Amino acid sequence: MNYEGKIMIIYPAIDIRGGRCVRLTEGRFDAETVFADDPAEMAAKWAACGAEWLHLVDLDGALAGEGKNLPVIERILKTVKIPVELGGGIRNLQAVEKLLELGVERLILGSAAVKNPELVKEACAKYPGHIAVGIDAKNGDVAIEGWGEGSGVVATELAKRMAEYGVATIIFTDISRDGMLSGVNAEATAALARACGVPIIASGGVASLDDIRNVKKYEKDGVAGCIIGKAIYTGAVNLPDALKIAAAKEE
Repeated sequence: MNYEGKIMIIYPAIDIRGGRCVRLTEGRFDAETVFADDPAEMAAKWAACGAEWLHLVDLDGALAGEGKNLPVIERILKTVKIPVELGGGIRNLQAVEKLLELGVERLILGSAAVKNPELVKEACAKYPGHIAVGIDAKNGDVAIEGWGEGSGVVATELAKRMAEYGVATIIFTDISRDGMLSGVNAEATAALARACGVPIIASGGVASLDDIRNVKKYEKDGVAGCIIGKAIYTGAVNLPDALKIAAAKEE
């Protein structure tokens, strides 16, 4: 697939737990930092900075296997005019339909991709362009159920299968780097993009603007975006600067 001319998109992350905006370290629920009591305010802030998309995660939903923060998500959708993607606890077609009707632009299926691939296939057929798959891996092994367990599934194999089903994009998270501010695994993300031919969004570990520059280098390989979480909350990364780097044309 030719990715020439595509511009990398930066996705500010808003992780919701108990109705608040939080960040976890390495996906551990016992390592939580609260950054805002009202996630909708945070969404408005990132949109005002020039963000083109938002990446939302219902952390309670990921753990429970069903949506848990719907009122907050609805408030965010009413507050911002930019497209929103959402993951966490979406395990059936009814949930997919409900969230798309609410106005979520793209839904991210995670554990379902491993446990119920038929759901991904069905959702992609019914809602083309609106379904993404989140592949969260540690040392190439896909983790599921809010990262609580390994699956024995190889990330590249899963990505290829999901590409065949017609997913719009794949969000690849290197769990060992998530919330650690230790740098994105851009090389592994690019390798996944080359292997499956679907645009990949890099996630986990952005620590500085250099990480954005590093991910940007793999745009032509199919790395179509980068999710930034903890770094924009701690101030390690200035969002407008990150957006500028992502939008820059190659010289």
